[in-house]
Amino acid sequence: MRWVWLVIGIVLVLMGGLWTLQGLNLLGQSGGMNGQAIWAVIGLIVVVVGLVLASRGVRRR
Repeated sequence: MRWVWLVIGIVLVLMGGLWTLQGLNLLGQSGGMNGQAIWAVIGLIVVVVGLVLASRGVRRR
């Protein structure tokens, strides 16, 4: 079960990082999420949740 938390955490970190970059308009693409500050905030929250879940997966016995 430990690897499940780790995989979910890593996926959330990657998704949150992508959303943060899109929200900050750093990817240079056009779209609905680019340049929208709310997506930068949501992305950071998702990254933090992902890090918590990944650390739970690493520490769990």
